[in-house]
Amino acid sequence: MRKVLGGREKVKVAVAQTAPVFMDKEKTLEKACRVIREAGGNGAELIAFPEAFIPGYPAYYTVGYETPPHDWTDFMIALQDNSIVIPGDDTEMLAEAARAADAHVVIGCNELDDRKGSRTVYNSLLFISREGKVLGRHRKLMPTYTERVYWGQGDGSDITTYDTDIGRIGGLVCWENHMVLVRAAMVHSGQDFHVAVWPGNWRRGDDKLLAAETEDPGAGCTVQPLIRVHAFESGAFVLSACGYLDDDDFPERWHYVRDGNHMNYDWARGGSSIVNPAGRYLFPPHFEKDAILYADCYANQIKAVKAVFDSLGHYSRWDVAKLLIDREKREPVAEKTAEPRISSQEIKRISDSYGVPEDKLEAIAEELKKLFN
Repeated sequence: MRKVLGGREKVKVAVAQTAPVFMDKEKTLEKACRVIREAGGNGAELIAFPEAFIPGYPAYYTVGYETPPHDWTDFMIALQDNSIVIPGDDTEMLAEAARAADAHVVIGCNELDDRKGSRTVYNSLLFISREGKVLGRHRKLMPTYTERVYWGQGDGSDITTYDTDIGRIGGLVCWENHMVLVRAAMVHSGQDFHVAVWPGNWRRGDDKLLAAETEDPGAGCTVQPLIRVHAFESGAFVLSACGYLDDDDFPERWHYVRDGNHMNYDWARGGSSIVNPAGRYLFPPHFEKDAILYADCYANQIKAVKAVFDSLGHYSRWDVAKLLIDREKREPVAEKTAEPRISSQEIKRISDSYGVPEDKLEAIAEELKKLFN
């Protein structure tokens, strides 16, 4: 029988709302491990961190054509040097912390491409099991707006969920959660837990493109209604992890960036929350730094909601609308074998030898050619 939450009555989860040490991978990793150990020590079996937590969300730095080339180049080199490779020594450090805490971990990171020779960085979610194994990664499909200065595009190969002892865990990065068909793919993967990660909590301001939405957190920012809708539509618990950044989170090396005209992190003020499958807050939007949000997630809450609205069962019309997901991994080089060529003389020889009509052999040859095209 298909079990909810891996057969558990309840699972305690945590969302870490804390700031990275901006553009310092080593110190941010150390901080992440401390938080993992603390949350695990408090009984959390699933711990989520914000978008691009390691080593920070680079697009707070809104570079443009007028940015001094030296400043931009220095920042981009540092981004590569402070990104992680999956798997690698950095993921092993996180895996050891997860193993010691006996908790599954989902953490946003800047990921350096693992293709030989490539230096492209991706906005990725890293999934680690409580046994200290890398379950997988998900690369953001479409960097948003100025994010395209920093990150490449992911593909459909990692749109998936991971089966664990506490249930099926999946997640999307920021406005991927607004990509209706991609979000539908996550719904139809049968999630128990959906991790949605963001760089902050925003609204469109008068003097800046984005400004913090803290006065009425349920009304302005698109995060809040989205996660509540997704929780109900998927019948899953949603862990929404939002970024936080203060002036004192910048090492001295990056003070010139912090104090320049191209840094906008006013909206990096948290807003993390936890939502149950009915779309109700188990922990409402929170705007304090260095906080760990906890909630108990009960299996019966999934069952109760799906008794009324089961988007994978009685409330789905597969005969009317179906979802097509291309899970092919995109590679820059593809090997192609020369298509088979069979001469008419060879077809006649085979026909005479085995008593197979020539027209059937020609049809088989055409089908083989299609496989190689």
